[in-house]
This record gives sequence, structure tokens and C-alpha cells, in this order.
Amino acid sequence: MGPLKGIRIVEFAGIGPGPFAAMLLSDMGADVLRIDRKGGRIPSKAEIYLRGRRTVALDLKKSEAVEASLKLIEKADALIEGFRPGVMERLGLGPDVCHARNPKLVFGRMTGWGQHGPLASAAGHDINYIALSGALHAIGNARQKPVPPLNLVGDFGGGALYLVVGILAALLEAKSSGKGQVVDTAMTDGAASLMTMFYGMLASGFWRDTRGSNMLDSGAHFYDTYETSDGKYVAIGSIEPQFYRELLAKTGIADPDFEAQMDRDAWPALKQKLASVIKARTRDEWDAVMLGSDVCYAPVLSLHEAPKHPHNAARKTFIEIDGVTQPAPAPRFSRTPPEVAHGPRPADSEAALSAWGFSGSDIESLESAGAI
Repeated sequence: MGPLKGIRIVEFAGIGPGPFAAMLLSDMGADVLRIDRKGGRIPSKAEIYLRGRRTVALDLKKSEAVEASLKLIEKADALIEGFRPGVMERLGLGPDVCHARNPKLVFGRMTGWGQHGPLASAAGHDINYIALSGALHAIGNARQKPVPPLNLVGDFGGGALYLVVGILAALLEAKSSGKGQVVDTAMTDGAASLMTMFYGMLASGFWRDTRGSNMLDSGAHFYDTYETSDGKYVAIGSIEPQFYRELLAKTGIADPDFEAQMDRDAWPALKQKLASVIKARTRDEWDAVMLGSDVCYAPVLSLHEAPKHPHNAARKTFIEIDGVTQPAPAPRFSRTPPEVAHGPRPADSEAALSAWGFSGSDIESLESAGAI
């Protein structure tokens, strides 16, 4: 099932964006084989981003395991690795070696800083990569410190999603050229790319380089979250004039000061006034008034609440596998719908290698050498 049925991908086990990218590709039907280190721990069924793929455990310090990896790579359309620059080369599995065995291979590399540059070899995490791109500076309320947006912007948005786009683009190109290539995915690059619209607004003078002073960064009263009387929150995004008028109508606000919607100087005072209005009712009461209207409104749901919301339930946005509630594959396809084969599983090297064409004697040789 899925639009990528027939595509084979070798994934070298890592953390964060690499396995998440592999999950997305697997969700869309690719046959992803995960190479983990020998003696690695058994994954929990709650490690959702490891779902849907087989795992082979190899000791890459042994030449037999490296050769087995190259044989797998010969059969693959793409490869995913998330080590620091130079690690794959030291293992004997760098792009030159792999392309000598499989010229059409798309070699997907996932790092924070990229394959070159002054920081390329330094350690880092999502928070560091989005800090360097300008994204972290822009996120947060006025006169408060920058707020890390979980690890959505660097690891998953600027990293995994760009790696998937790059791999798919390179696979399409390889069909016509017959040649693979390296996809150098850096989370700093991806996070910067995600900021394209904001750099454009900055250049036009519409965006102020001061946190919490703009329309989309909690500066505007009509685009923010507000606490309700029961200590919960609602999200309001009434940007367009007609949606803003709907907001005023639904909240019963008749204060003429609110007519100055785009007056930045008025925003702080209007925010306080709107906050008082919203605080007067519970979240459920505001749902009854505004949910489904053109206010551009939604309740701020917890991770426990979101899967149970009627809209998410109707669309089956969340699924359950092995008793674990988790997001369903996205996006959706009309003719080749994705389907998750199974949740995270421990390494089953013999079955995984056999499925990729290794003979029984090949597998026995690897076992005798202690390579699997």
C-alpha cells in the first residue's frame, strides 16, 4: 500500500529526524530496512517513529557486516544516515563507496549544521540549529526570552521533512539521469528555509525584528491564545477583516477602540481587553459560541484531548497500534492510501536479510563471523 510501494530504502539507525523521515517514507509504502548496531536495545512500542519497518542488527566494526551493508545498498533506491560528517566514510560506507556499488543510489544525509562549514563537526540539538537560523529569536512573547517550539522547527520541520523532499526529488531525477546523488540536509538550512516568508516581510518593512511585536508572533490581539475561566486556553486567528468582525460579534465586543485592528500601538491595550472578555467563560462555552464559525477559532487541546476531538475522530487523524495512540500517516492519497504495517519491532536480522534477497548460506556466514 502507499504511493512509494516498490521503493527500497536502507536506514542507518539514529535519533530524531532521521528515523522520523524514514517513518514518513515507510508510511507512504516504501520498504525501509533499518540497520541498527548489534546488541542494541529492544525498542518500546511507544517509540512510534520506528513503526512499519524491519530491522537488522549489524556489527559495523566487522568487515563482513560492512560488506553486508553494501549488498543491501546495492538493492536500495535510497539511503538515510544521520551521523556526524565523516562517520560513514570511516565505516567504509561513504557516498563514493556506495555509488561505486549502486550508481543510482540517493544518499540522504541528515545533520544539524550540514556536511561543511565552521560548525559542521560540532555537537548540537534542535534548539541550537533554530537559534542560528533566526527562527528561535522570533518565537515568544514580548519582553520575554525566546521559547523553544518543542523540536518541531529544527529536527522535524527543517530536518526530516526537507530530507524526505530531497530524497523524493533525487529519486525522480535519477529515473531520467540514471545517476544518484548526495542529499545534504542540514537543520540550519531547513529552519532558515521555513523562515522564508518572515525574511521577506522583514525586507518589506512589515516585520519588526523584535519578538512579540508582530501579527503572527503574539503581538496582535486578534492572533494569540487566551485563558478561559476554567484555566484552559483557546486560540484565535481572526486576521482578515471579515473574520475580525465575526470575532467582535461572537464575543459581543462593541468597544470602538477595537475598530483600529491594524494599529500596532493599540494592540497591547486591546489584548488586555480581549483577554478579560475571554476569561469570563469556560473553554467549552466558547466552543459553543465560536467553534466552526469564521472567527478562525479552536480550543487549545492537550495531547490526551486531541485524539478524542470529534473532527480528528471523524478524519481518523489518530490511530491505535499495539495499544498506543499515535498520529496516522499523512498526507492522504485517493488511490494508494498509506497503511502502517506494524508498530516498532525488535531486530529480526535473519528475516530482514532474507526479505532483501540474502540466501541462507549468506546469513549463516554472517552469524559465524559474529557480524549479526
